[in-house]
Amino acid sequence: MDQQIDDFILSSSKWSKELKELREILIECGLHEQFKWRVPCFVHNGKNIALINGFKEHCVIGFFKGALLEDPEKRLVAQSENAQGSRILKFHSSEEIIQQKDIIRTFIFEALEIEQNGLKINYKSTAEFPFPDELTKKLHESTELKNAFELLTPGRQRGYLLHFNGAKQAKTRDERIEKCRTRILMGKGLNDCICGKSKRMPNCDGSHSK
Repeated sequence: MDQQIDDFILSSSKWSKELKELREILIECGLHEQFKWRVPCFVHNGKNIALINGFKEHCVIGFFKGALLEDPEKRLVAQSENAQGSRILKFHSSEEIIQQKDIIRTFIFEALEIEQNGLKINYKSTAEFPFPDELTKKLHESTELKNAFELLTPGRQRGYLLHFNGAKQAKTRDERIEKCRTRILMGKGLNDCICGKSKRMPNCDGSHSK
């Protein structure tokens, strides 16, 4: 077992018992644990299958390709309106986890089968995401910024578009774009540090690149 995950679970005092139980179920199903993006992640043959985490009101097990899971009772939910492939199961107590253990195991084994069969999430293309007017204007005004944005990977472009479009007011969208300008010019994504490591990596909090 990974010591970082031991520490993570112990530090989550509100959900320690529940996270420990979810961890045990995932390992019993044959998954291996790794500490990624500051959370316990569970993999099979190097492929990400699920993760666990605790929040203020609930703890969760999240499936990376949850949108492909059969879920007739609609137990799985998207964590945000922008989540395309991932889905989560929410729990509010240890009793809930115990009661739903068979259901959890069914989802895990189906997630494994999906990965083993090479099934893919049909993600939206970058062109399907709306470009905010503020970004279009800035790209028109700066050839350097336009070229840098176009050279970003599709995933990084989508990350920025989701971030910019998440602001309701034009002023806030404009501020977000300006704050990300340097990052874009460097070819970095929204969650990339200038040092080259991800903000979510446990050995880099990204504070120096904000």
